[in-house]
Amino acid sequence: MNVTSSRRRFATAAVAGIALTGLLAACGGSGSGDTSSKSSGPVTLDYWGWANGQEAVVKAFNASHKDVQLKYTKVTDQLTMQKQLTNAVKAGNTPCLVQNTAEYVTSWVSQGALADITQYVKGDADKFNPGSWASAQVQGKLYGVPTGSAPNFTIYRTDIFQKYGLKPPATWDDFITAGKVLKRHGIKITNYAGEDPSTLEVLSMQAGAHWYAIDGNSWKVDFQDPGTLKAAKVIQEIIDNDLNSKLSFADYAAVQRNYDNGGTATRQISTWQMAGMVQNFTKSFGKWALAPWPTYPGEAPKTPAGTNLTGGVTLVTKGCGHQEQAAQAALWMSTDAGAVKTMASPETGNGVMPALKDSNAYVAESVSQKLLGTNYAPAQKVVTDSLGTVTTDWAFGPDWTAMFTEMQAGWAKVVAGQEKVTDLLAHMQQWTVNDLKSRGISVKG
Repeated sequence: MNVTSSRRRFATAAVAGIALTGLLAACGGSGSGDTSSKSSGPVTLDYWGWANGQEAVVKAFNASHKDVQLKYTKVTDQLTMQKQLTNAVKAGNTPCLVQNTAEYVTSWVSQGALADITQYVKGDADKFNPGSWASAQVQGKLYGVPTGSAPNFTIYRTDIFQKYGLKPPATWDDFITAGKVLKRHGIKITNYAGEDPSTLEVLSMQAGAHWYAIDGNSWKVDFQDPGTLKAAKVIQEIIDNDLNSKLSFADYAAVQRNYDNGGTATRQISTWQMAGMVQNFTKSFGKWALAPWPTYPGEAPKTPAGTNLTGGVTLVTKGCGHQEQAAQAALWMSTDAGAVKTMASPETGNGVMPALKDSNAYVAESVSQKLLGTNYAPAQKVVTDSLGTVTTDWAFGPDWTAMFTEMQAGWAKVVAGQEKVTDLLAHMQQWTVNDLKSRGISVKG
């Protein structure tokens, strides 16, 4: 599904505001390492990221700042970032600024990789929506500045749906029913990449699951709660009925060609993913429309928040010798009107809705008229409405990076039909509890 993370109304990522011992075994990053923030003369800050549009933002920043300059390095993608940052932390040569996503903040704090920049940016909280602001916090301390939010919705091929007499699915039951109709005509309704278990994550989140939660002075782990099992049932039915493509995002161009050629008819996405469609399509412009994210039958609209790739934050590393300047640079990139507009557009940036308190003003920028054609105006309402249905009670555990990597291996088997979703969940329950214990973190589950 390759969805994103969370819109900005964003989940209370990590454990903002909670100050409990035993929750983070190796918690570090006090900000005291900023030994040269008061030095005179211009400084250069290394900045790693992967999002389209960041080069333009860096160029604008450098043109408007004499004393601080950014040196940008483009990383392949979000997962590559985690690997490269891990290596940099071990080698002691981290960049000052890194693009990242909300689910990894707690993990990096627990490894002592991030700087506490609360003193430098706490006065700017009122510029952001509260959920987004929380995404850069762990135990009440700020380790970065939020960059964007992620309204979630379905994008679908109007010509295909009209040809076969289908309406955009309002519920997951409708989604499966439509998938069975499309299958008879050689068309898949969705794509499950074997390396990307975010589908399981976001459907569980939507269903009210809590894989990680705080219980007293411990983490509580639960991969088998009713919400997760509800999501598992939907996913298993899609896989068992062969309604999904299995194209890997490792060949991103092939995935996009499949959508462009009509091999797969829908995606559950956020605004940022429209940028990849615009940049890679050649045939289907004007044939797409937006519809609300499917609900579980009988339930009110609810969309996931803070998921991979879009629960965006710009983090400041503990190894940075200019933490104050880095914090202010991150703040500028998230609040400067020109920078925000550049990143919000799927043509010039990555289509991510900004984390600012008033994001509605950027909705028109964040959706593509080229892609949607006559469906452009109604699409804006779908996006705006989605901002009001985002999940706000999801927490990312301190070993999220390791957990997600372990889940990837099992998810590949699930997509290949070699393992049931419930088998993967049972494994993740035991594995995660054991992993947290091995890190000296208090855990129940």
